[in-house]
Amino acid sequence: MKRVLFVCVENSNRSQMAEAFAHIYGGNDIEAFSAGSRPSGVINPKAIRFMGEVGYDLAQHASKSLDDIQGEFDAVVTMGCGDQCPWVPAKVREDWALPDPKHMEDDAYRCVRDEIAARVRNLVARL
Repeated sequence: MKRVLFVCVENSNRSQMAEAFAHIYGGNDIEAFSAGSRPSGVINPKAIRFMGEVGYDLAQHASKSLDDIQGEFDAVVTMGCGDQCPWVPAKVREDWALPDPKHMEDDAYRCVRDEIAARVRNLVARL
């Protein structure tokens, strides 16, 4: 089983959706986690709504700090948090530099969600 960690600042949008898609596409082969460098403590209601559109209940997730995450990872993906994302060792490290969709209109938010889905699908296939 491969362990994957998705990191953004608040752990309320991008990294949460990435974790969800890793659960969807990775099945029993991927153990997925997400965390934030400064977690907001809540999942954005937009993220819950737009993941619901693809059949995933994001309301079951919780916004977590990197301090809550332990262990070694096969892949760590940062989501455009730049210097606010501390170094987490992994065999594969990527920064996807995706815009934070927090304040985006619905169609733009869906575009970010769909881009995350495509990138996660590709990452899972490579692992």
